[in-house]
Amino acid sequence: MSGEKILVCIDSSEYLPKQKKTIIKGWTLGENSKTVPNIHIDSDNVIDYSLSFHNRSDVAAVHKTSATLQMGFLLEIMVENSNQQIPITFSINDNSVIEMIDPKKNLDGDAAKINQFELFYRKARKGLGYLKRNGLKSTLRRVKLEQSKQNDESYQQWIDENEQWSPSLIEKEIATYDYKPLISILMPVYNVEEKWLVKCIESVQNQFYSNWELCIADDCSTDAAVRLLLEKFRESDKRIKVVYRKENGHISRATNSALEIATGEFVALLDNDDELAPIALYEVVKCLNINPDLDLIYSDEDKIDMSGKRFDPAFKPDWSPDLLLGTNYISHLGVYRRSIMDEIEGFRVGYEGSQDYDLVLRFTEKTTSKRIAHIPRILYYWRILPSSTAADQSTKGYAFDAGLKAVQDAINRRGIKAEVTHAAGNGLYDVNYSILNEEMVSVIIPTRNGYDDVKRCVDSIVAKTTYPNYEIIIADNGSDQPQMQDLYSNYKRQLNDRFIVVSIDIPFNYSRINNLAAKKAKGKYLLFLNNDIEVITPEWMTRMVSFAQFERIGCVGAKLYYPNNTIQHAGVILGMGGAAGHGHHTFPRGDFGYFGKLEINVDYLAVTAACMMIRAKDFSELGGFNEELTVAFNDVDLCLREYEKGHNNVWLHGAELYHFESQSRGYENTPEKLERFEKETAYMEQTWSKYIENDPYYNPNLTRGGGDFSVRINNEKAVG
Repeated sequence: MSGEKILVCIDSSEYLPKQKKTIIKGWTLGENSKTVPNIHIDSDNVIDYSLSFHNRSDVAAVHKTSATLQMGFLLEIMVENSNQQIPITFSINDNSVIEMIDPKKNLDGDAAKINQFELFYRKARKGLGYLKRNGLKSTLRRVKLEQSKQNDESYQQWIDENEQWSPSLIEKEIATYDYKPLISILMPVYNVEEKWLVKCIESVQNQFYSNWELCIADDCSTDAAVRLLLEKFRESDKRIKVVYRKENGHISRATNSALEIATGEFVALLDNDDELAPIALYEVVKCLNINPDLDLIYSDEDKIDMSGKRFDPAFKPDWSPDLLLGTNYISHLGVYRRSIMDEIEGFRVGYEGSQDYDLVLRFTEKTTSKRIAHIPRILYYWRILPSSTAADQSTKGYAFDAGLKAVQDAINRRGIKAEVTHAAGNGLYDVNYSILNEEMVSVIIPTRNGYDDVKRCVDSIVAKTTYPNYEIIIADNGSDQPQMQDLYSNYKRQLNDRFIVVSIDIPFNYSRINNLAAKKAKGKYLLFLNNDIEVITPEWMTRMVSFAQFERIGCVGAKLYYPNNTIQHAGVILGMGGAAGHGHHTFPRGDFGYFGKLEINVDYLAVTAACMMIRAKDFSELGGFNEELTVAFNDVDLCLREYEKGHNNVWLHGAELYHFESQSRGYENTPEKLERFEKETAYMEQTWSKYIENDPYYNPNLTRGGGDFSVRINNEKAVG
């Protein structure tokens, strides 16, 4: 492949002087072709060498390749002269790079850390070309975002403002509950350091809700101190039960052993070095007293370091089926109905590292959305130790491969044709649905004049779109420029009956213009598109159809960038900056977003009609866009009506387009526009107040002041 960029990363190099052997570990990949380069050594100094390849799922996740691609390599080289450098050639067809290796130079420790640093920035910026592609301004913004994320002063303030519990009041409230189920906490244990195990168990004993049992399965620990400590706790607290496995079976078997001794109506999962918040079980039971039919309850979580400092909170949305297929956002704390756990036979062996992900995917197939609840409170503290997954994810490739396997299994169980691949980051996945029938898509583009915009838009559709079956409908709202008619004539000659112009010469009303154009559409799917859109990814329409084909899906949105490669649209959040606003607004292209949400498909209440697909049948049944909303919120209103029909609205990260709308464009620069906007805002507040007050796909502990997913503090009172 011409112009192929070959990536090479040397993870470590170790010299064995007695054998005159150098052992080199690393990975290599053709960035464009996603193929593994040939590796060759031609040097008189080399006596002999051996080469083997292996999987590198961490690299696969970053560069969006198959997890089975063997891009990791191990080189063992015997040299004549250890003082002479060795040239190693990496080649794909006519392209090659040469790495010069000093045989006796050991690259470990600091060098490995450097590689992890490099890998992080490759992941965060989709490669080291981030600066080159997006410019200094976007890069500086990305650095600023990283710095603000690392500055946790706001989260410490949030803790102070939101965690002022009154044990006496909580105990009085618990006493009033009619329903006090026994909760069995399952905890596998293996050679955990004593101080972390003590903190973990004590966090259970410190629960305000007392009707629990701690079911511990020691997975044949070789550290004798572990058994002594477990026996001490078991003897002092009758609620603590311990089973000792005779052989090490790893986490799935061990957790199942804990499940076997559990007697509770519900089971909760706890790792042996993590901690529960004192209110954890109280909040769960409080939730069950509101709805005793719940099968799954999950909470928000954060991380806790070795000094006890908490940081990096994960504030989660309510039940989000598409998000769950992209990442295990449920994670900790998860509380599961025991009868369903028994039905699915607990944890499956072979999914270690993502065994909880596999569990929740199988579990949620046995219940409904109405029986799943999210508690928007931090109830679980995930301990960060040097060996933990969260501290260094690159060392846990097997866990991410297991996660991919779990998602693929879920898709197969559900009888859906799709291939699951690693997304841009570790623990993130793409479900690439097969299109069952390439039904027609009617692309509806409203415009009044706007020659340059329309030409750029339509040219990009024709030149780049790989989906074969579409028509373009121009909803012309009274264009009076002669060049527009010439443009239309050119497209008519090029596309024949696949290009239609509908003349709609009425006062501007976005909703009515699109409704009238939709009546001329022949497609099964309607794709509303602004005239100032330019296609980036050729598969954009294919991806949108792949979701819109499912009856459970309502509106499908796309990833829109400003021309400066910052995010214009990545899902609409109700109550953001007023009635509704955009999440991740102005984040740089290549950014992962809040817990990876810019690199996976996400459920939102609404998406923008600047690029939005909906089934024509649904659009007709809903009566189209609300024509009382002439400019603003008509797309949000349509999405909310779809949502109330029981349909999920989904934003797709892989459908990428430019939107040439100005970042600073103001809606309201005249008294007339202001009056209209206030009227449309009033409609939203009267009609959709429950979602403006609490968007289920946006956590109430996150700010409503902007789309950066920062925590909600000071005068921004949290809900829930």
